[in-house]
Amino acid sequence: MEEEIKILMLEDVPEDAELLVRILKKENLLFTSIRVDERKKYAEALVEFAPDVILSDHSLPQFNSIEALEICQSMHLDVPFIVVTGSVSEEFAVNCIKRGADDYVLKSNLSRLPVAIKFSLAQHRMQRKRKQDEEELRKQNEELIKINRELDSFVYSVSHNLRAPLASILGLVHVAKLEDQKYNNTFTPYLKMIELSVNRLDETIKEILDYSRNARSPLTLSPINLEKLIKDCFDKVKYLDRYADIKKTVHAKIEVPFYSDQYRLSTILLSIISNAIIYCDDKKTKKTLSIDAVALEDKVTITIKDNGIGIDKEYIDLIYKMFFRATDESKGAGLGLYIVKETLAKLNGEIKVESTLHEGTSFTVTVPNVMPL
Repeated sequence: MEEEIKILMLEDVPEDAELLVRILKKENLLFTSIRVDERKKYAEALVEFAPDVILSDHSLPQFNSIEALEICQSMHLDVPFIVVTGSVSEEFAVNCIKRGADDYVLKSNLSRLPVAIKFSLAQHRMQRKRKQDEEELRKQNEELIKINRELDSFVYSVSHNLRAPLASILGLVHVAKLEDQKYNNTFTPYLKMIELSVNRLDETIKEILDYSRNARSPLTLSPINLEKLIKDCFDKVKYLDRYADIKKTVHAKIEVPFYSDQYRLSTILLSIISNAIIYCDDKKTKKTLSIDAVALEDKVTITIKDNGIGIDKEYIDLIYKMFFRATDESKGAGLGLYIVKETLAKLNGEIKVESTLHEGTSFTVTVPNVMPL
């Protein structure tokens, strides 16, 4: 059902006001109206009558439509204001709109008035809705900022309050191993199990930190020495079992300067290289891991290929899912390749995988070369 609207008519000629009423009733507009022609009564009606629409003649005994509009604006009323007047210049009409009037209608063409009222009411409803949406969005943004700050604090707590004690535990395990030599290494198997469990937990915490940092930190672009970056990645994984058993080769064709986010690129390479070492094939006498990198002006392509245990073809499309583990040999939380995919999305890069079970796996990573202009 159409809601009744309240119309305040600022008009000093009663006959003209009656004409407006007849025109609106003829269009079956549901409304109530009052007429005022003095400044004081107009200001009072804005509060007491609380109109939904104001129709204002331009020339009045005490003031004019521009002054009436300014009074309405000074009271911060969200009410359509339509100037209804006799013959006016185009300059005057434009000036009214510029000052904030919603529309103007000539008394010689009152048939347009109902449409002008309906359109102005609809415009104000949309503007109120937009302001409400913007306010809601602002509140949500403030809440997200608060949550992000709390997450920052949590991530710092995880990094400091969890990883530091784990490092201490590993140190104590190392000391205990040395002491155990006096007792024919009686407790060494148990100490190795402790060490393995602590390393797994530390790696999971590190993956969570990597994910958080990638999701919430902006890109930091800098020149990258790709060969050094790969070497640093190897240095970080040299503690892994079977690292020394794998023959590693690196070929880097760097024809232009390479710019990217070094931390994110390191995270990607470190995860793939770690997997290549962890899932090498013990049944093979010759274990290999090769990295080929090509840097061009627009992109850099890095291929990491191993002859490890490979991935079953039925799991190829699932390896980037969070917590997915394609083999029972997996000792991690299943976050590594998920983080790789998410990190590459931040870099606007892509990754492709080719793998054959029991033969090996090849990952090809492509990232834009964001050279400064």
